Amino acid sequence: MEEKKSTRKTRVGTVMSNKMEKTVVVVVERLVHHPKYRKFVRRRNKFKAHDAHSACGVGDRVLIEESRPLSKDKRWVVVKVLEKAAI
Repeated sequence: MEEKKSTRKTRVGTVMSNKMEKTVVVVVERLVHHPKYRKFVRRRNKFKAHDAHSACGVGDRVLIEESRPLSKDKRWVVVKVLEKAAI
């Protein structure tokens, strides 16, 4: 059988908050080249992601994947925890 390649977007980010039930807030940072000043500028996006097993803690690096709308703001799912936060 052939494996079907997923066309869903994935992002790697850091868990900022896990205070909600089965939901985490993930901050994704990226560097964007500024056309006028020719510098790299940091841009951040916050995504609410579904964490079914409540396995994520604040500071963990996670891989999130796009999904169908799960609630008003939640359109991402935590695929796996890449790195646990150092306490």
